[in-house]
Amino acid sequence: FSPGLLVVAGSFAAFRLLNRELERLVPPPPSARRNRWKWRNIWTSLAHSALPSTHSPFSHRFYLHPGLSEDLVGTHPPGAHSLVAVSVGYFLEDFVDMLCNQKLHQSWELLFHHSVVIVCFGIAVVLHQYVGFALVALLVEINSIFLHLRQILLMANLVHTTCYRLNSIVNLGTYVVFRIATLAWMTRWLFLNRENVPPATYAVGTVGMAIMTPMNIILFYRLLRSDFFK
Repeated sequence: FSPGLLVVAGSFAAFRLLNRELERLVPPPPSARRNRWKWRNIWTSLAHSALPSTHSPFSHRFYLHPGLSEDLVGTHPPGAHSLVAVSVGYFLEDFVDMLCNQKLHQSWELLFHHSVVIVCFGIAVVLHQYVGFALVALLVEINSIFLHLRQILLMANLVHTTCYRLNSIVNLGTYVVFRIATLAWMTRWLFLNRENVPPATYAVGTVGMAIMTPMNIILFYRLLRSDFFK
């Protein structure tokens, strides 16, 4: 039993409660009232993205803990383990939310993505190892803020506004830096440190990277085509 599992459970309950209250806190516009659950779902996802983004390695983690960049297996700063556990709770909540409210053929990609993240982050939470690696992975949430804002603007029928256009540009820029480049760096780290990582964990990490990389490249192409080459 890991105390981190209590944090996961508490996070799941907190995000579930937030999801239920969001329609009251952020009422959906008329254009989004047909799909109220998705409106709540996106705002819940935005709330999660904002949380790890404010505690990202680029903000202060690597600066205050230089050893983290050299050892992503056994070294992690205070609070990092809890942050990863909170993220596991969120991905579990989002998985359940989509499973209950969306048809499988519409959500299978995200469900698959969440399954990979839950397994990889779950290993870090239970073993108290690879927390630094998971912390680097959470850098993608910086881009997720703009991805979720894009969906909110689309649902609010604000696609032809300057705000949407600016968000599209920032979204694409942060996508390259915090998704594609981050995943490439993580893949490189796994390859260079394969002798220091147990075979089972290395296999999980390698499969995870092999799944995430093409998924993110495909999504990048979709965003590029939709927002710039339509």
